[in-house]
Amino acid sequence: MKNFLEFYSELEEKKFRAVSKTQRRKQARRMAKLAKTSAFKLKVARSKLKVLPPEKLKIKAQKKAKRKIIDKYFPNYDKLDLQGKVRTDQIISSKYGNAIAKIAHKIMPRMRALEMEKVKKAKEAKANA
Repeated sequence: MKNFLEFYSELEEKKFRAVSKTQRRKQARRMAKLAKTSAFKLKVARSKLKVLPPEKLKIKAQKKAKRKIIDKYFPNYDKLDLQGKVRTDQIISSKYGNAIAKIAHKIMPRMRALEMEKVKKAKEAKANA
């Protein structure tokens, strides 16, 4: 069985599969329906009690770093249409890729601390409930 790191590195090699708007909407509807089920809610509750592995934490840090770059250099990113966001993402990855990696590496310890705090709060909430 593949672990997350192997799976994610495979995705990196292939790049993410392009999904059309209709497929994305269909997935959103399916996930919205799934999120209401008790089994899914239990799964989410259990996952809140676990600390994320370093690979997933790194991805979270990269997303946060990308968001920092977007906020700094592309303030109206959220107002762009889908094609505009795609173009902007291409510019960001080519022009600011190294900066994103550097920022992500720099904020990893803080992300780890936040993750520990999140798990601690979830465990306290479960104990109090």
